[in-house]
Amino acid sequence: MRVVDTQVHIWAADTPQRPWPKRHQPHRAEPLGKDELLREMDKAGVDRVIIVPPSWEGDRNDVALAAAAAHPDRFAVMGRLDPVDPGSRGRLKTWREQPGMLGLRFTFHTPALMPLLTDGHMEWVWDEAEQAGVPIYVLVRHPLVHLIDRVAERHPGLKLVMDHLSMPADKTGAAAFAEFDKVLAIAKRPNVAAKASGMPRYSDEPYPHPSLHRYIRQAYDAFGPRRLFWGTDITRTPITYRQHVTLYTEELPWLGADDKEWIMGRGVCEWLGWKLP
Repeated sequence: MRVVDTQVHIWAADTPQRPWPKRHQPHRAEPLGKDELLREMDKAGVDRVIIVPPSWEGDRNDVALAAAAAHPDRFAVMGRLDPVDPGSRGRLKTWREQPGMLGLRFTFHTPALMPLLTDGHMEWVWDEAEQAGVPIYVLVRHPLVHLIDRVAERHPGLKLVMDHLSMPADKTGAAAFAEFDKVLAIAKRPNVAAKASGMPRYSDEPYPHPSLHRYIRQAYDAFGPRRLFWGTDITRTPITYRQHVTLYTEELPWLGADDKEWIMGRGVCEWLGWKLP
């Protein structure tokens, strides 16, 4: 079984030579680089990671692509693009020709970013991505899932992935899952998958987070093992990297061996087109 983490941020320091746009604070004070990440992956038993460039660095992919170029068997990238910049148009035809680049990631989870989705700035992106076969990670909260549902309906050839099961950032326990049914409902679209990533953040219990298990089961029942992808978002986690793995491989007895193979790595690699050995 290949273990593939669907979301980890790596980044470089904010310097005068490489300034950040000051959107918000990073997950931790010290940047996470590829070498530290590789060490943590090896300790946790993680074979591959899909790097998601963090929004606090701006719409740039240089650190992630350099990591993928150095270790193409361990890293690939879901990159950033500014949909408002006129220079972005037309780029998706050759987007996946960048070594290590699998697709795109857009975030619409804050008041500053929501207008990108609600005010029509993304319409050209959905069109070009569908035509070019570029899959997209999307981060919205539960109240906006219906907007992505409309995108999925209008663009049946576009592969979309719901990041973090669209969970709210500031809630835990039952409150965090109050509108969980909204992300389960979008599973009716065959071109939509979901990342069950960073789930321990939404628990108010210690590992192995028993109250989470029923919600993971609901996601499994809705999306199935081939459209539900494991991941960690490890730089903002309350547990160890290894515990993220064992939560799914050891603590959910209803997952069979075939289910685990798909959820823990094969599914996302096939969905995004990252060839397995």
